[in-house]
Amino acid sequence: MTDSKSMNFNDLEQWLNERRVTEVECLVPDLTGVARGKILPRAKFTEDRGMRLPQAIVAMGVTGEFPESGPYYDVIEPTDRDMQLRPDPSSVRIVPWATDPTAQVIHDCFDHEGKLVPFAPRSVLRRVCDLYAAEGLEPVVAPELEFYLTARNTDPNTLLKAPIGRSGRAETSRQAYSIDAVNEFDPLFEEIYDYCDKMELNVDTLIHEVGAGQMEINFFHAHPLGLADEVFFFKRTVREAALRHDMYATFMAKPIAGEPGSAMHVHQSLVSRETGKNVFSNEDGTPSDMFMHYIGGLQRYIPAAMVLVAPYVNSYRRLSRNTAAPINIEWGYDNRTVGIRSPISSPAARRVENRVIGADANPYVAMAMTLACGYLGIKNKIKPKPEMRGDAYLSAYSLPRSLGEALDWLRKETDLHEVLGKEFITVYSEIKELEFDEFMKVISPWEREHLLLHV
Repeated sequence: MTDSKSMNFNDLEQWLNERRVTEVECLVPDLTGVARGKILPRAKFTEDRGMRLPQAIVAMGVTGEFPESGPYYDVIEPTDRDMQLRPDPSSVRIVPWATDPTAQVIHDCFDHEGKLVPFAPRSVLRRVCDLYAAEGLEPVVAPELEFYLTARNTDPNTLLKAPIGRSGRAETSRQAYSIDAVNEFDPLFEEIYDYCDKMELNVDTLIHEVGAGQMEINFFHAHPLGLADEVFFFKRTVREAALRHDMYATFMAKPIAGEPGSAMHVHQSLVSRETGKNVFSNEDGTPSDMFMHYIGGLQRYIPAAMVLVAPYVNSYRRLSRNTAAPINIEWGYDNRTVGIRSPISSPAARRVENRVIGADANPYVAMAMTLACGYLGIKNKIKPKPEMRGDAYLSAYSLPRSLGEALDWLRKETDLHEVLGKEFITVYSEIKELEFDEFMKVISPWEREHLLLHV
């Protein structure tokens, strides 16, 4: 999509006219990554150029609930004030599955004084990108997003199964990088690529991942905000396309027991705004101090920030030994057992891959988190641990093992509060505490199987 610097509201109106758009989906991503908002007639959208919604709309848990007392209301007042939503012209996309010509536009959230609402996901990522801009730097990212295709399942108590493909059979074994396994779902993927093309999404390659029915899509590198928008759109698109082919697409971190979890690996580098060169490499091609400090920041702060990228109780099932997911924040070159990997590349393409982020993470929050950790590493000149040259699974766990533990770690790490915003940390933490309390009311099959008659 056109760069936000070069696309204004006049350009947006022309874009809508050229496509004869009659309706506009006015979207705002909430903290879970769900699309909230309103659908407006085209004339109403053009007339208003924005809309109002209660602030709490972007600050709800995945169950749709929100705290009714406590620190949450130090940020969101009990009067449930409105926020003003303003469309970002650069985010406009067609809705390819709509019957009538329909556009979708992502909006930013502002308060009555015209300031960005600090706990809205897009606001948090903008905040972190602005910190880099003040240093004369611009982050560049490239996400890799994994997801599972499953058979339709309308009963939460029934285990998920791989869907049936063209052969009439479901996958029963792991088919990593299998072309034939991808071809089993050709009609679905042809439609996904068609939708992505019509939406001008920045997608690159599609591969079959390790799990049965598990796929991965790669995005070309670009600015974090634009790519977070694209991941937000892509998740919505894949779920819609899968439903049209009588199956589900899920971005749960660990949807199926015994199968690998799904991640959102984020490749990241920094370029000088003045020269356009990758500052992770020196002139002679060697790794720069900034590269090492960035890794040092990731190692220092990721454990405390894990709840931002492992946001649900299910997320921590993914982070276990020998399941293609990290258990610590060791770093190494071309080493997929570590949490922080630096792929083999030319000096101009030197980058870091954060492998701890789950596919269930909000893309805006996830990119803000990893960039914030790297930023603190650069500002504080944090040196990384020695490179891990062997199997990082032989090392100890250094990441939190549960949502409750992760929340405690985040609350204690005040450096992250300063970079991401205290209001955001407060709202996010209170919502996750509420979700954790709700989960603890549920008795699992494991408990009934092993405890009912044995304790």
